Amino acid sequence: MSQLFRIPKGGRVKREERLSFTFDNQVLDGFGGDTLASALLANGIHLCGRSFKYHRPRGILSSGSEEPNALVTLGTGGRSTPNLRATQVELFDGLIAESQHRWPSLQYDALEAFSSLSRLLPAGFYYKTFKWPTSFWTTYEHFIRHAAGMGKAPEEADPDYYDKIHKHCDVLIVGAGPAGFSAALAAARSGARVILVDEQAELGGSLLGSEDTIDGNGASQWLENTLNELASMPDVTLLARTTAFGYYDHNHLMALERVTDHLAAPSNRLPRQRLWSIRAKQVVLATGAIERPLVFRDNDRPGIMLAGAAHEYLIRYGVKVGARALVFTGNDTAYRTAISLARAGVEVSSIDLRTETPGALPQAALQEGVEILHGYAVASTHGRMRIEAVDAMALSKDGLSVSGTPHRKDCDVLLMSGGWNPTVHLFSQSQGKLAYDEMIGAFVPGTPAQAQRSAGACNGTFGLAHCLEKGWSAGMDAAADAGFEKTLKTHPVAETSEVEAAR
Repeated sequence: MSQLFRIPKGGRVKREERLSFTFDNQVLDGFGGDTLASALLANGIHLCGRSFKYHRPRGILSSGSEEPNALVTLGTGGRSTPNLRATQVELFDGLIAESQHRWPSLQYDALEAFSSLSRLLPAGFYYKTFKWPTSFWTTYEHFIRHAAGMGKAPEEADPDYYDKIHKHCDVLIVGAGPAGFSAALAAARSGARVILVDEQAELGGSLLGSEDTIDGNGASQWLENTLNELASMPDVTLLARTTAFGYYDHNHLMALERVTDHLAAPSNRLPRQRLWSIRAKQVVLATGAIERPLVFRDNDRPGIMLAGAAHEYLIRYGVKVGARALVFTGNDTAYRTAISLARAGVEVSSIDLRTETPGALPQAALQEGVEILHGYAVASTHGRMRIEAVDAMALSKDGLSVSGTPHRKDCDVLLMSGGWNPTVHLFSQSQGKLAYDEMIGAFVPGTPAQAQRSAGACNGTFGLAHCLEKGWSAGMDAAADAGFEKTLKTHPVAETSEVEAAR
């Protein structure tokens, strides 16, 4: 039986739409709405690749565009595309994916022998070792690139065609999460021409699968109502599957739309991808935040993931990432994942860097049967193709060292959370100056260099209610600066439970 790690109900996947796909010649199945990563996890597969230099096993770490490990080659022939993140590949019937950077197979990679020689192969050793004779360098390089390269470019001609379009607008909003949607509503209701861009297939960000209440409706219902309202406005353009990748002078942004990459049989009349060149009077960045990993020995084994990613796989895709989960954290947000997994029947325990956790989320986790080991840190991990156990040791008072007898804790997945970093990449590209926020221990947007503002988690504002409020203000101010009167309507109001409000 496949999809052993799919929970019986829940998530936003289309369970009536069963899809068949192939990964390394292994036929598997998933559901409509899955990504390749969520479908692999549903089938119990964590191992997806090998490390660049030493060919160590690598697994799925995240659930979005920040994924560093799960790089695959998709398709065959001229449509073959290397180095795609499995977390961003939408599943379709007949999809063919292959792992990369291994020989002869992912499970048995002969080049893993480099790992045992790591002390003899420091960074840049090939430039220092293979210098003579000079005429042999091209020969050396051939084998070095073969061993250290990533995916292979297709040799056949690309049968698809690609489109480009130029667009002007009053307000461009990047990111369709709570802050982005609230900003789009405020700007659109003011009469501005609005473009809302998001890299995911389904607009909504953290609202997808949320159990919160907004304006008296469930978050999913509010999201649907807002989408319908925005889609009905002639001056609003909604762009899903579109990645804003460049922010240049004079509010000129570039974005790439994946038009038919998600289709099993794309039409010849449609482009595969479309390049958008957008000029905006005002820009609102609502790009969210990325969870920080924690650093410890052998923290790169398959089965070690970000806690927030595990929560998204469960809530959005109906996939539990393991049977025995260990949460390693130093903040309260990871306990949201612990609670959800425990309710899904997963055996969950936690290691917390702090000596006490009086917050609502940790206390709710205790009520769900989650054991919390305070004042400890993961010192090392065990396992080869997948994590099997960790050694935890007592943390010193200054937090700089560990000591004592290691506590061995068995697990098949380790979920880590070191807090959250605002996604400030586009802000930095716009030549804006960053500022360090000691409260969250991360850089946030400081002084903008263009007609732009940031809102929501990318600006260091966390919590649904605050993101909606700040997004609304950003959208309304952007429309006003573009020459439109501010709307008289108030911003959306979120109602959260005591546990959710503690996030």
